[in-house]
Amino acid sequence: MALTIRPAQLSDAAEVGRICFEAFAAIADEHNFPRDWPSVEFAVTAFEAFVGQPGVYGIVAELDGNVVGSNFLREYNEIAGVGPITVDPAVQNRSIGRLLMEDVLGRSAERRFPGVRLVQAAYHRRSLALYASLGFQVREPLACLQGAPRDLRVPGYEVRAATPDDVAACEVLCRRVHGHTRSGELDRGVQRGTARVVVRAGRITAYANLVGFTGHAVGETNDDLMALIGDAESFGDVGFLLPLRNGELLRWCLANGLRITQTLTLMSIGLYNEPAGAWLPSVVY
Repeated sequence: MALTIRPAQLSDAAEVGRICFEAFAAIADEHNFPRDWPSVEFAVTAFEAFVGQPGVYGIVAELDGNVVGSNFLREYNEIAGVGPITVDPAVQNRSIGRLLMEDVLGRSAERRFPGVRLVQAAYHRRSLALYASLGFQVREPLACLQGAPRDLRVPGYEVRAATPDDVAACEVLCRRVHGHTRSGELDRGVQRGTARVVVRAGRITAYANLVGFTGHAVGETNDDLMALIGDAESFGDVGFLLPLRNGELLRWCLANGLRITQTLTLMSIGLYNEPAGAWLPSVVY
């Protein structure tokens, strides 16, 4: 077995997208859970959008010259985020995933990130075992919620599009809740027009770069997050993530017709502060 790890290139997107779709589909189908990726074409388009982009470190594994897996490290925030990591189902259980993880962890150490995080599907016992063996700690059980948009308004909470002038206030809020900022994702959300802020009593009390699987949100209170969720036009193809320990917000979502599609686990290495406020994670962390 001649296995090599090399930087990902845009020309890899078609094969990486196919492998990602098939790997996630296989494990989801095995456990009778919804698929994370709706189609191969969707996965390929997603990879084309960020392979080689600034702030994204990507690698592929080649076996005898053929791409058989990939992994990515998001480096545009103070805390690095891992994923997605996938290995072709035809060559799994050969330690390829471990080598891909060891590479990005080495990269994060080289770049001196104070912490690294990821989110894994709770039903995927092999990935849980791999991450735990590499030193990741379980930090938070999560639920993925999906359903029809609610078009709910919380009295006294104005929700509007975020602007570049809002970024500084959002960063202060994120640092107060998490102990660090997520400026890279926030900036992208503002540029793409997906970021929203909650204004209460004349000041920003919550924001989301996106209410969806790839987005995160922070707020002072659960009411702030209720305003963001109630304002969302959709929750994407997969849904959004919510910390299961936040029983009040979970019950509110269930009472408003949203359903739990799966549970996941937030894990970390290095710096981790217990959140001091209301928050929604992304699939990265």
